[in-house]
Amino acid sequence: MSRAFVKEGDGDDALPDLPLSPHLNYTTPAGREAMAARLQLAQAGLSAALADQTAGLVSKDGLSAAHWRREVRWAEARLGSAIVVPPPLAKPQRVTFGVAVELEDEDGRTWHFRLVGEDEADAERGELSWVSPLAKALLGAKPGDEVPWPRPAGVVMATVVALRT
Repeated sequence: MSRAFVKEGDGDDALPDLPLSPHLNYTTPAGREAMAARLQLAQAGLSAALADQTAGLVSKDGLSAAHWRREVRWAEARLGSAIVVPPPLAKPQRVTFGVAVELEDEDGRTWHFRLVGEDEADAERGELSWVSPLAKALLGAKPGDEVPWPRPAGVVMATVVALRT
């Protein structure tokens, strides 16, 4: 059989697309900027990988052009579906997207969270995805309200202490 009809490439078929969330892609302005930076990084990585591939070299970062193409596709899709939600102009009265929440649990411990988009969530920084169970319980709550906080060990009741932008 002739090699002319055999598809050869850099393995694009071996890398399935990264999953996209079924939820609306709400994001803060900072979250959109971070996603734009991620897209730029992926585009630069793709350019470098293609240049290395053309020169017959192994990519310096060890990542193939296929990897970077997949990253570019995912970041473009997320940026294309982004719904930027600006922070509230006035002091918030209820928990909404982008609002920072101070909670007190049953043991008297204080917790601080801010509701953000899925792509910008970071538990260590207190950035909570708006589709997480706790965020869903908090949405619409006001200071003084008790909300159920689902945890692996069971549901704990927490009181909304304060809100800020």
